[in-house]
Amino acid sequence: MTKPRTKLVVVLAAVAVGLVVGLSTAGRAAAQPGANRAQSEGAPSGTIHVESVLVTLDAQAEVPAREAGVLTTMGVREGDLVEEDQVLAVIDDAEAQLDKRRAQIELDIARLKSENDIIVRFAKAAAEVAKADYRRTLESREKFPKAVSDSELDHDRLTAEKAVLEIEQAEHEFQTEGMTAQLKENEYAKAVRGVERRKITSPISGVVVQVNRRRGEWVEPGNPVFRILRIDRLRAEGFLKAEQASRKLAGRRVVLKVDLPNQPGAEFEGRLVFVSPEIDPVGGQLRFWAEIENRDIELSPGMQGSLTIHDAPARLAERETKAASTSQPDDTP
Repeated sequence: MTKPRTKLVVVLAAVAVGLVVGLSTAGRAAAQPGANRAQSEGAPSGTIHVESVLVTLDAQAEVPAREAGVLTTMGVREGDLVEEDQVLAVIDDAEAQLDKRRAQIELDIARLKSENDIIVRFAKAAAEVAKADYRRTLESREKFPKAVSDSELDHDRLTAEKAVLEIEQAEHEFQTEGMTAQLKENEYAKAVRGVERRKITSPISGVVVQVNRRRGEWVEPGNPVFRILRIDRLRAEGFLKAEQASRKLAGRRVVLKVDLPNQPGAEFEGRLVFVSPEIDPVGGQLRFWAEIENRDIELSPGMQGSLTIHDAPARLAERETKAASTSQPDDTP
């Protein structure tokens, strides 16, 4: 009875070992495709491909009037390209120019007064004379006591003290004139500002897409006069899976691929700027956007394409710096 039981135990042990080995091998075989798949998705290289992104505006501006008045000059129209701080229109500034001219004249007068120290120099000279007269009076009194009365001596002493005080008064007035000149400088700056506020300037570089007022029309502060879109730099917006996204992706080089009318698969470089920290609980995705250079104005907001996020920092700034340095003329003699 002992031998059959021993054989049964050995057989059962062998079967158990075979099952364990089989399950282990099957587990490794099942896990291998997943590992290969993760490797093929670019985990080592870090390259991420997003099938669908939308090209949107990076910046736009509704440019308002800052003062009330009549539009006397309109310098642009729809479709014109404008630079930052370019004057787009001018509101009637005739009165503002007069205020500026008056403030300039008042400032010039105040500066002349603040630089004129004649009154101080005269007060000092007068004080020296008064002191000398008082000393001579004292000397005469010592030599001839009855020749100089007490009232005359008191009068000369008071005159000398008054002359010293007049120096302080003159210096005070001189300092006051200097402060008045500073005040006039502020008034002049305010008048200049009043003229500048009647110029409607572009806050960004871009293209004028809307003109809401015409020459001769009245505008109030806050009325939008122009709408400008920045198109030399656009955005590519899309979504990443939560397992792919990380805030450390910001700054990476991206390549946008878009099918243009005469150029299918056109590529545009840019830089990943923003990865949202919020995960959509439904789709498990995060929103992101990248800046895309559009120097030749080939892209338009509303286009769709695909985006590749490369495992390398963007080098657009370096290329722009190199291009600017090579374009500058050589001043070396």
